[in-house]
Amino acid sequence: MSRRFDDKRILVATHNAGKLDEMRQLFAPYGVEVVGAAEMNLAEPEETETTFVGNARIKARAAVEVTGLPALADDSGIEVEALDNAPGVYTADWAETPNGRDFFMAMTKTHRLLEEKSAPHPRKARFCATFVLAWPDGHEEIFAGRATGTLVWPMRGATGHGYDPMFQPDGHDRTYAEMDPAEKNRISHRADAFAQLIAGCFG
Repeated sequence: MSRRFDDKRILVATHNAGKLDEMRQLFAPYGVEVVGAAEMNLAEPEETETTFVGNARIKARAAVEVTGLPALADDSGIEVEALDNAPGVYTADWAETPNGRDFFMAMTKTHRLLEEKSAPHPRKARFCATFVLAWPDGHEEIFAGRATGTLVWPMRGATGHGYDPMFQPDGHDRTYAEMDPAEKNRISHRADAFAQLIAGCFG
């Protein structure tokens, strides 16, 4: 049985303004005030774990320790079946350059690796999002969301971010990047994790 969330404020441990806005909209019906890591002047902790849950826990715990507020953090990425589930937890690392993240480069690398090993079609992949909700007393709840699909090439679509132009979710004929953001957000890995969070802690 998950712990019910009865606080009036929750700290979402992200410096990503888009993700924070999305969380504010999702939490709005539940009467919870959402504050972000940047508003609280929190540093971004180093993500040293090798799992989504491990890195989400680092971010949530660091935020709780500094602010004393219950904190929600997520870690996400894409796992490509034919690449032994890489890049996975290292998804953002594959996009790192001296001038910031370049996901066009990361997607091109992914396609090249699949071609080099003549990976058969359909090239299955899944987006993963793991939420850790941590309380000041040490209690935590974990929710893991998934969205399965196939990788397409060439990339398609101009909306979204990350690997969205390459990922076509199962049951759809468009990539995430060809969808209206609201449509994507209803079926995404993050939406799956959030639905579990609401059912577990707010239902």
